[in-house]
Amino acid sequence: MPSPVNPPRGMRDFLPADKRRRDLVLGTIRETYRSYGFDEIETPVVEESSRLHAGLGGDNEKLAFAIMKRGLSTEKLQSAETALDLADLGLRFDLTVPLARFYATHRATLPTVFRAIQIAPVWRAERPQKGRYRQFVQCDIDIIGEAGPMAEIELISATAEVLGRLGLVGTTIRINDRRILLGLLSHWKVPTERFDTALVIIDKLDKIGIDGVVGELAEIGVPTDDLAAQLAELAGATWESSAGARWLDAEAFGDLLSLREALPDARLEFDPTLVRGMGYYTGTIFEVAHPDFGYSLGGGGRYDGMIGRFLGADVPAAGFSLGFERLVDLVELPGGSAEGSVILYDATVPPAELVRLQHELAADGTRVRLDRRAKNLKNQLAGLAELGYTRFATLADAAAPLEWKPLS
Repeated sequence: MPSPVNPPRGMRDFLPADKRRRDLVLGTIRETYRSYGFDEIETPVVEESSRLHAGLGGDNEKLAFAIMKRGLSTEKLQSAETALDLADLGLRFDLTVPLARFYATHRATLPTVFRAIQIAPVWRAERPQKGRYRQFVQCDIDIIGEAGPMAEIELISATAEVLGRLGLVGTTIRINDRRILLGLLSHWKVPTERFDTALVIIDKLDKIGIDGVVGELAEIGVPTDDLAAQLAELAGATWESSAGARWLDAEAFGDLLSLREALPDARLEFDPTLVRGMGYYTGTIFEVAHPDFGYSLGGGGRYDGMIGRFLGADVPAAGFSLGFERLVDLVELPGGSAEGSVILYDATVPPAELVRLQHELAADGTRVRLDRRAKNLKNQLAGLAELGYTRFATLADAAAPLEWKPLS
């Protein structure tokens, strides 16, 4: 049985020090994106169940938490053929589907090219493990209405700036294009009706290796002669080695070269095996990689067809999502913290005087805490320092001036 005092499996409590750390990192991400002209929006944590299971979210749809309809009768419970028959709402599993719905709802009041920030929790019925939770925060930026390469350029540029401000050195952005992937499948003579399945298999290359991919492709009827050698070559491909290859979509590759030229300070690495699991991507795809970690720190791409599912007309769109839960553990925050003051008072000090001092100090935005002075002052000060406070003063007499001392 679950413990009565622990949070649900795959979800976490955050102590004040953890929450402060998360907020500092989120603040850097938010302000950086805002400085690049993106505007923050907010959407409900729930969406219509039919929308969450409309084929827009790929495999994540299978992980959506459903919310049961109100007032279900025993007859309706017994007649339901599937669990989803009992649900009319669900918790969002990402921020892209809600954004598409948001844009379709508010399109008339939004600018022609809309740059959105979404920073919010999402929920997936994952099998909890290290770095993978059932509730986690996503940090998304999206550009809707820009069909040209400026959307990808702005997304990559802003995200690279975030990584730099967070002090994450050594990161690269792996980049590919769905057109290149589809051309590769055609070169391998994969039947068109098997394209989606084949891409899912290739996307597992990092997990199951070349032999595993070749074996699974063989199971769906893909010719595997020399395929292992080709995959090995693709896994080590570079911009230079890929140019002119028989499997390469020249137009898509040219577009990627143009992105690299426009972003000389971003470390773009061409990876023809990069898939990104979402089936809604239609063009450029990208992923943040770090040499010390075997998982991505974020990713995204162009998804021109999604919003059209709501509007009946295609709208160009591209987005980049940072994996905040993985990112926050890697960031080394500066040693100092924003000033916070603590007044350690004796019981003899009138409450009205304590409140007056707190108001006076807090008027300029300073963080002020009132604490009864403990017998073990050393332990009390250590605990306050862990909470981020930087100075303290003791107060035994309301008439005495405050003498501030550093908390260290």
